[in-house]
Amino acid sequence: MLFPTIEVRAVTDLSKLDRAIDALSTYHWITFPSPNAADVVFDRLLARGLRLQPRLRIAAVGPGTAQAIEARGARVDFIPSQFLGEQLGRELTPVTGLRVLLPRAARGREELGSILMRRGASVDEVVVYDTLPASVDPRDLVELERGVDVATFTSPSTVENFFTLLGARAVSVLGEACIACIGPVTASAARALGLTVHLEPSDHSIPGLVAALDAEGA
Repeated sequence: MLFPTIEVRAVTDLSKLDRAIDALSTYHWITFPSPNAADVVFDRLLARGLRLQPRLRIAAVGPGTAQAIEARGARVDFIPSQFLGEQLGRELTPVTGLRVLLPRAARGREELGSILMRRGASVDEVVVYDTLPASVDPRDLVELERGVDVATFTSPSTVENFFTLLGARAVSVLGEACIACIGPVTASAARALGLTVHLEPSDHSIPGLVAALDAEGA
């Protein structure tokens, strides 16, 4: 069953993004840490009748993000060997002395920007969207409480908002379910809230998570 725990919304005030878009010619890289960040940026460009300049290089945290970018007609120049913000920050090159635009979530982790700055880049972080707890359909809640065999979490915010929605019942509702997390950051968020993580794919992507579940017979 599908049980959405997050709702993604572009921030109300996109003026900072607009200023960054007006200054795109001054940036060397734009790094996208999620498909949601890419969607907001490209939607804003479309609304203003603009496109990313060909000289601006594009980095994506993983294949899902790259696919979202390429669906908008842009070319992705770099994807890290592991689909993590930290790995993108470590592997992106060259960055020393270059300007990097980083559109991200309001509650996004700050490691990517910090690592790039430590490596000598000038980074402009722009909050472009937020993840809010989704509205719960009571029928979905009844179905969830009947029990599930596997629970999959694809981001820290999906874990955190699951607990926001269910409160103290969150752990007991999952019961003996196999907890599968897309990667180490999500797994860490799950463990911090009292869940036992049973499955974490080496390929930190939706296809990687599905493949790992298939391999486990889940």
